[in-house]
Amino acid sequence: MRLLLATRNAHKLAEIRAMLPGVELVGTDAFPGVPDPEETGATFEANARIKAEAWRDATGLPALADDSGLEVEALGGEPGVRSARYAGAHGDTAANNAKLLRALAGVPEARRAARFVCALALAAPGRETRTLRGECRGRILPEARGGNGFGYDPLFAPEGHGRSFGELPEAVKAGLSHRARAFALAREAWGLG
Repeated sequence: MRLLLATRNAHKLAEIRAMLPGVELVGTDAFPGVPDPEETGATFEANARIKAEAWRDATGLPALADDSGLEVEALGGEPGVRSARYAGAHGDTAANNAKLLRALAGVPEARRAARFVCALALAAPGRETRTLRGECRGRILPEARGGNGFGYDPLFAPEGHGRSFGELPEAVKAGLSHRARAFALAREAWGLG
């Protein structure tokens, strides 16, 4: 099976290739003249669908897209679909983490429940687009811990673990993550890998 993975991120492409053995994944860098679609959805599923359908339509290939982020219960689900640009600039991890800690200042540990979410969309020519979601529940710590991972990982402790994703070994995180759970569902539900 050959799928276009709607990402220009080489690290993500390699990570997902490992999750989908037996699937030939092509990244969007193979199509340099095609612009990335604007992610205007209000949900992770909507943004994943926008990306998958845009890339399917532009290339004629079945396209797989993900959209992911962090939802914090005490903040009404923020930062949500704006996780990568929570503090303004896209991908400013330090500013995003600082803003999250400021927003949770004074919030007791018992009210710091959060979840990482990964929504996947599969758009194939002549077929209805399908979506599914993987989640990893946990809590937001009062300070960053550990240097592994990226984004909010040093602030997030998954359920059943006293350490943050930033402290856990990559192999442990890979078995718990929202993305790993979403791709496990995709292998089963969609026959990928």
